[in-house]
Amino acid sequence: MKKSGILNRQLSGALAELGHGDGVLVCDAGMPIPDGPRVVDLAFRAGVPSFAEVLDGLLAELVVEAGTAAEEVRGANPAAAQLLDARFPALRLVSHEELKVLSAGARLVVRTGEARPYANVLLRCGVFF
Repeated sequence: MKKSGILNRQLSGALAELGHGDGVLVCDAGMPIPDGPRVVDLAFRAGVPSFAEVLDGLLAELVVEAGTAAEEVRGANPAAAQLLDARFPALRLVSHEELKVLSAGARLVVRTGEARPYANVLLRCGVFF
């Protein structure tokens, strides 16, 4: 049994299968989930777990070379915008519609219980060497 890190067996296993360049969409409870990517749904109740908790847990375990989010986050969810800016100094912003299109190419979707709008980011996995 693992003693630290991500304990959810489905999520831990899905992360172990990721490679350089793979996409991981970390999304709020309202984001439309495209057909195709593997989905690990962590949503339990509104706000639980939060987008910030899940994102920080993933960033502690993954090498991430880039992040893409919806430009609408700036006006609609300043707290999420501030979190994303702090975690991704070179955050790429696209329209929410474009983010939905891009998310179809993700290898993994991790759905949180976040109940505030536009708390979504598409991560691009890097390599540790």
